[in-house]
Formats: sequence, C-alpha cells, structure tokens
Amino acid sequence: MAQELAGKSIAILVADGFEQAELLEPRKALQAAGAKTEVVSPANGKVKGWNIKEWGEEVPVDRPLQGTKPEEFDALLLPGGVMNPDHLRMNPAAVEFVKHFFDNHKPVAAICHGPWTLIEAGAVRGRTITSWPSLKTDIQNAGGTWVDKEVVSDNGLVTSRKPDDIPAFNREIIVLFAQRKDLKGKDKEAA
Repeated sequence: MAQELAGKSIAILVADGFEQAELLEPRKALQAAGAKTEVVSPANGKVKGWNIKEWGEEVPVDRPLQGTKPEEFDALLLPGGVMNPDHLRMNPAAVEFVKHFFDNHKPVAAICHGPWTLIEAGAVRGRTITSWPSLKTDIQNAGGTWVDKEVVSDNGLVTSRKPDDIPAFNREIIVLFAQRKDLKGKDKEAA
C-alpha cells in the first residue's frame, strides 16, 4: 500500500461518546497510508466509544490533552458522535487545541457532529461544510454554508455527514493530509 502519509503525525481529539466507526475506520486508513495517529483526550487512560445505539469499545488515550502541544502534529481528526463533540466544545483546552490547527493553516477533518467543536473554535465562518443534518442551523448561524453531500473539502477542512460516508471521507482526508507539509509551524502546499 502507498505510504503517502509517511512521517505525518495526526492528532485524533476525542472524549467519551465518540462514534466508534468515525474514529476506528479513519484511524485505520490513516495508519495504512503511513501516518502516525495519536488519540488525544481530556480523559486519562481510555475513552469509551458509542456504537450506533449503545456503548461500544474503549480506546486507549495515547496522550492526555493537558500537556499535549498541538504544534507536535501535522493534522487533526475530529470524530463525531453526539456526546463527544458536546464535551469537547465545553472544554476550553480542547477548543484552543482545535483553534491552533486553523490559526496555523494545518489540515483538519471532522465528521458527523464533529463540526460542533469547529463552531466553538470560530473556524466555520466563510466555509462550506457538511455534517449530521441537525447541525445545519448551528453551522449557518456561525457563518458557514451547510450542504448535504457525503464529503466536502474547503480550504484545508474536510467534512462528512455520517458513518456511511466514511469511505469517501477517508479518501479525502488522505488526499488533504498528503498535500500539506508542516515545516516547524510553516504550512505550505506540497510541490
């Protein structure tokens, strides 16, 4: 398999209640493309996933949010689930972590309810994105344009609606993350 993400370090920011498939499947695709992925969380030890209608698997936290520097990562993945982004958007350290990626023009991918955290970080204004349909009004109120498509890529941000969109989401995040190079805080398009 191609190693288009070899040498890239990807943060996956989650709290309890993340949609299990929206973390595990993109993580697997990113690792297969050569990326190093690390689960970053306000929780210590493990975070518990949500599997459609019931609690799912626990995933080890690789790095606690407290003390983890976003500068150490090339890109960010925000899985959805209803509880996960709701917890993250209420956590100032998590919001600042997300904001760093936008302030430094690093690529970000968010799926399902993940854009709630983007809204809180002030990263939606002027962007066209998709999400779980119930976020449409929140996105519009935050200055974004919401569309009902399986995947949208807009200026360094890839978004998708739901677990059924994961194959398209994975393809687009690998393309986006491979195009960007973080050189000591200076992001540039790959030649």
